[in-house]
Amino acid sequence: MKKIVIAADSFKGSASSSEVADYLERGLQAAGSLSEITKVPLADGGEGTVTAIIKAASGRLMSSKVSGPAGGHVEAQWGLLPDHTAVIEMAAAAGFTQDRDQSVAVKSTFGVGELIKQALDYHATTIYIGLGGSSTNDGGVGMTQALGGRFYDQNGSEVPRGIAGLRDLVGVNLEGLDSRLQNVQVIGLADVDNPLTGKNGATQIFGPQKGVRSNQVAEFDKRLNRLSQLTTKVLGTDYSTMPGAGAAGGLGFGVLAFLGGRLTSGIAKMIEIVHLQAKIQNADLVITGEGRIDQQTLNGKLPLGVAQLAHKAGVPTIAVAGSVSGDVQPLYEHGFDLILSTTTSPMTVDEAIQQAPQLITQAGYRIGKMIQLINR
Repeated sequence: MKKIVIAADSFKGSASSSEVADYLERGLQAAGSLSEITKVPLADGGEGTVTAIIKAASGRLMSSKVSGPAGGHVEAQWGLLPDHTAVIEMAAAAGFTQDRDQSVAVKSTFGVGELIKQALDYHATTIYIGLGGSSTNDGGVGMTQALGGRFYDQNGSEVPRGIAGLRDLVGVNLEGLDSRLQNVQVIGLADVDNPLTGKNGATQIFGPQKGVRSNQVAEFDKRLNRLSQLTTKVLGTDYSTMPGAGAAGGLGFGVLAFLGGRLTSGIAKMIEIVHLQAKIQNADLVITGEGRIDQQTLNGKLPLGVAQLAHKAGVPTIAVAGSVSGDVQPLYEHGFDLILSTTTSPMTVDEAIQQAPQLITQAGYRIGKMIQLINR
């Protein structure tokens, strides 16, 4: 195997997509591999999206101080490409790992709107917003407030940030939105197709993992439903049922309804931006992966997109994951040729995260030895 392409997602909490590629390369080389290795760090809208895109497109890494999800300020990185395209990870300003001791009820996407304003100040004409890793459930209201939109109570006062503030919402006014948005294309990168509300909506499906209590789910869903009804009165279109509206705590809905944007598959856009198809075309092997591989991987996750692209090109694919469930056999029918776990002995999740560099390197080493066996 003369040419190997490594195109993996990050292992959340333990290794970025670039680090995963480096560790796998190190293992391959330690095994004596003489293959030409091309590393293509990837992300699907979540952690690592900015870094992966600016590296592939020779962009600039920017940094801005914006509002954190529960108040205060955070230093958030974003990307600016030579063609005046901006790339934003919503998680940089309202991520799951920020303000973890605060209730999701008060968490807001206000900082995401401030990042968009920064991109507009740099004359961006296209803005990509990665809709992954969210800690919020506010339907994109905070983002829109930062950009000049008004969400008011019966006294005409602006409602507080977060879904807690939507309890008193009676009206939506978008007349004060930053006028520069009219000349900008906003594209949300999402890997889910959930609607805003209902049994498959943002709160019902993703709320509990963010800290929404069981006795809050119905009420929070009701508040988002009222938000969509009031917004429909203003715009004349109901965006709440559109696929992806429920992404990132309803930020997908905010992109569609308040910014006049559109949503697209994060991995599909990433594959296009980094020209992955061309890089895979002449490869002998593709290695992909993410933190956990299970049947949920079939729901549009990044490794699936890579495996399907490689399969079309007739290139075998190995997937590496920190955790592999016991029910992955169906994945072998969708482009994967081999699925490997980095953990080879019993250990806790914390132990696996701490040992990620060694474990991923060892997985690369095993792949290298397998290649030598095949080439004998």
